[in-house]
Amino acid sequence: MEKGKIIFLNGVSSSGKSTLAKSLQEKLTEFYYWLSIDNFLNPIHEKFYISEYKTSLRQTLRVMHHTIKLFSDMGLNVIVDHVLEKREWLDECVEILHENPVLFVHVTCPLEELRRREKERGDRQIGQAERQLSLLNPISTYDIIVDTSKEKCEDELIEILNYPKKFTAFITLWGERIL
Repeated sequence: MEKGKIIFLNGVSSSGKSTLAKSLQEKLTEFYYWLSIDNFLNPIHEKFYISEYKTSLRQTLRVMHHTIKLFSDMGLNVIVDHVLEKREWLDECVEILHENPVLFVHVTCPLEELRRREKERGDRQIGQAERQLSLLNPISTYDIIVDTSKEKCEDELIEILNYPKKFTAFITLWGERIL
């Protein structure tokens, strides 16, 4: 069975990942599932967020990462909406997914736009995106970088999807790992 393609969107909060994922689903001619950390955290009752947050977040991310692989291994295409704040999260994704067709996308926009979006949304902690900028992993080694403040950035992604041999970031990161 041919593995499904993975469009892995990585960027800080309010960078436009969810909007980009929805736009891609609308424009792509192939069917893509959309998996976001929110899909996995929303089923957890809020009373566990404080006392069990670190444990449940780590376990939830592990489940999410394996679910991405499961979808791809079953021949299903998936768009992943993630914020890789810790190097261990990136390393885990690379370890699990390096043999799958992953298009690794850095989703970005100017800081002023991040601030504007946070205020406009009203459901984000002000300054969260700016704090995440220094935490995002990796700093480089992406297949493509898209700026969501520019029109039609999804067209760049759709174009590269026709060339899966260009999906090399996860393979490069796998090769760079420290044994």
